[in-house]
Amino acid sequence: MSDLALVLALLISAIVMFAIGRPRMDAVALMMIVALPLSGVITVEQAFAGFADPNIILIAALFVVGEALVRTGVAQMLGDWLVSKAGRSEARLIVLLMIVVAGIGSFMSSTGVVAIFIPIVLRIARNARIPASRLMMPLSVAALLSGMMTLVATAPNLVVHAELERHGYEGFSFFAFTPFGLPLLVLAIIYMLAARRFLAGVPEAEQGPERPTLRDFIEKYGLEGREYRFAVDPYSSLIGRPLATLDLRGSAGINVIAIERERRFSRQLLRPHAHSQLEAGDILMIDACGRDLDIGKVARSFRLHPMELAANYFGDRSQEIGMAEVLLSPDSRLVGKTVAEADVRSLHDVTVVGVRRERKALEEPVREVRFRAGDILLVIGPWRAIERLPRSPDRLILLNLPVESDDVAPVRSRAPFAVAILLLTVFMMASGIVPNVLAALIGCLLFGLAGCVGMNGAYRSIHWQTLVLIVGMLPFSIALQEVGGIDLAADWLLSTVGSGSPRAVLAVLFFVTALLGMFISNTATAVLMAPVALALAAGLEASPYPFAMTVALAASTAFMTPVSSPVNMLVVGPGNYRFVDFVKIGVPLAMIALVVTVLLVPVLLPL
Repeated sequence: MSDLALVLALLISAIVMFAIGRPRMDAVALMMIVALPLSGVITVEQAFAGFADPNIILIAALFVVGEALVRTGVAQMLGDWLVSKAGRSEARLIVLLMIVVAGIGSFMSSTGVVAIFIPIVLRIARNARIPASRLMMPLSVAALLSGMMTLVATAPNLVVHAELERHGYEGFSFFAFTPFGLPLLVLAIIYMLAARRFLAGVPEAEQGPERPTLRDFIEKYGLEGREYRFAVDPYSSLIGRPLATLDLRGSAGINVIAIERERRFSRQLLRPHAHSQLEAGDILMIDACGRDLDIGKVARSFRLHPMELAANYFGDRSQEIGMAEVLLSPDSRLVGKTVAEADVRSLHDVTVVGVRRERKALEEPVREVRFRAGDILLVIGPWRAIERLPRSPDRLILLNLPVESDDVAPVRSRAPFAVAILLLTVFMMASGIVPNVLAALIGCLLFGLAGCVGMNGAYRSIHWQTLVLIVGMLPFSIALQEVGGIDLAADWLLSTVGSGSPRAVLAVLFFVTALLGMFISNTATAVLMAPVALALAAGLEASPYPFAMTVALAASTAFMTPVSSPVNMLVVGPGNYRFVDFVKIGVPLAMIALVVTVLLVPVLLPL
């Protein structure tokens, strides 16, 4: 009994530290890894067994899968699709996000789905100017509810299924869980639409200064209205002549930012060079240098046809071209020169489109500005060229990169390979050809072979703080079993509700299962509670299926604390959540799940 009291004391102390947020969660987990073996309840090997747990390797591998999807632009495309369907409506975005996540999670690991969607959701939140905290909780809730959709969606379902077969019953069918999961998903979506207002996350003042966006640059330097797209007429005088001889900046007051040219299977974006020659059908992305420029007259003189703009200042091509602010150091070669004299584009492959001096953007045309030390230049060009600027001999200091630079897919051409590998990985997980962890590792190796992600990028993508947190909490389930705490709870449940009404028994069974799931993994909870559920059914001379289903559903109701499930742990950091955020959102949702379960299970699975 003293050992049980010691384990419970350590568990309570960990929960209290999680609740107050000090020290940080992964530090608490490390403290528990040290304290449990020192207590003598478990061995050192048992305390560190989590580092060898296949689920930990699976989570790490799925972080790499998410990184590969980001680097190839697949994550961006999926996020853009969600945004395009949701528009500017945060509510519609939450609905679509939860449906997509629950659908995908029905056939693969919910933890894996969250690991893949975290970068997607962060990008959506940043671009839509929505606090990440208002989207991360719906993401984790949808992933947990996906475990109620199919037999293979989560490990507890398979545990309960195996327990039925071990007792000589026929197991659950593949879609036996769906009639319960779908109503719960609908109710959860409605609930999250109402509860999102309580998800404030960390206040803005604590998040540090915000990085600028491309939109911020456009507003700060007055670029809006200066952008044009023109198609080159077959009879244009520009065709076949090098850009250097045309001197469009000096003669016409325009900058050619980029050239779109039709290729065999796609339209490519070309960087303009001094020797670049224009062809008929080329589309020019143009910046008008002067505010009083008659752009219509320029178009007529060169026989250029106006084209529609898809976004402000070519924002639709932000994967290929970007902007940045660079500071001119006193010993820079550019000091005292104009843009033309400095020949910035030829030497650095970027175009200067704005100058800020003494905290104010200059209104005079850039071509007329003579640079001074301390000037801040806004440049536009390929992202790789921008990244090379600090290494140039012109003493250019890269001052500000927009947040969109984080979303650039450096290997976008590998997107088809990434999609194919992802589908193969999901198929291996859903079909059970190989264990989930092997399927994820095979996927990682294939991503590497296809050039979607490198070794250094793979290691950087793993969220080690999350892994340490999960590993640190796993020994508690071992310790509770070692000291007999689980057996005591099971015996108490049997003696308390064994002779009660069936619906009351189901309610208590759900409550106890969900309560255990707050402290130990949902898989361990299912392992411990499935035999109890079948024993209760036998004692009441009732069908075992409603009791087994109740345990499975309750095991997936892990909304109430960040340590209830790896899914919750994954979103703590990105969502800037506190322990209490999960309590105030998760407890009412768990009660909704309890009511739905008690009402539906006896109807669809008669007692």
